[in-house]
Amino acid sequence: MPIPNDYSTPVRLSAKERTLTQLQKWIVEGTLQPGEKLVDSELAEALGVSRTPIREAFQLLEVQGLIQTFPGKETRVTTLEKDDIVKLYGPLTALHALAAELAVANIQQENIEELRAINASFSECFDKEQYYQAMEFDEKFHDTILQIANNPYILTFSSSLQMHIRRYKYIFIKRPNWESQAAAKDHEAIIQALESRDVEAAASLMKHNLLRPLKNLDAML
Repeated sequence: MPIPNDYSTPVRLSAKERTLTQLQKWIVEGTLQPGEKLVDSELAEALGVSRTPIREAFQLLEVQGLIQTFPGKETRVTTLEKDDIVKLYGPLTALHALAAELAVANIQQENIEELRAINASFSECFDKEQYYQAMEFDEKFHDTILQIANNPYILTFSSSLQMHIRRYKYIFIKRPNWESQAAAKDHEAIIQALESRDVEAAASLMKHNLLRPLKNLDAML
């Protein structure tokens, strides 16, 4: 199980939080491959923590669908299943389209400026081939719209779904640059629809943006 020793350590986090964050990143990026066996003692040594935060992180990672534990046997990274991805994107798209509709009534000029700044950072990360950071800015863009919608239930359900599809999203984000440019243009179109308070367009454009990866599903898995 190759583990990099040059990873950046988040600051001001507990051992449990730091361990969870790093394992999530390694799984999403593919450092820890689908189907790979995870050995808690090796991970503990690599991260400089005891086995306790590793085991606590395992519990949360299993809830998030990133790993599968076989009691008394072993723990492995879950595989990427095409059927599961399709099932996950449906409800996620519906939630985000609804959030876009709700955000139209609440959007303020400072929100528009914030969304454009996030989208600019999203594009910049692609130019620098910082794909994991690009994914985080993409999520920040969508999460900001969810916050503007001001519906905590949408936020909660969306957060759960997002973690399940992160690995697939990362694969999509690493696709050719023209696809990343298309995603940035999608974001700008959504911003314009929100700015003009066009409910129908905001929802439609949000669906288009989120469903774009499914068009390439067969070629990517």
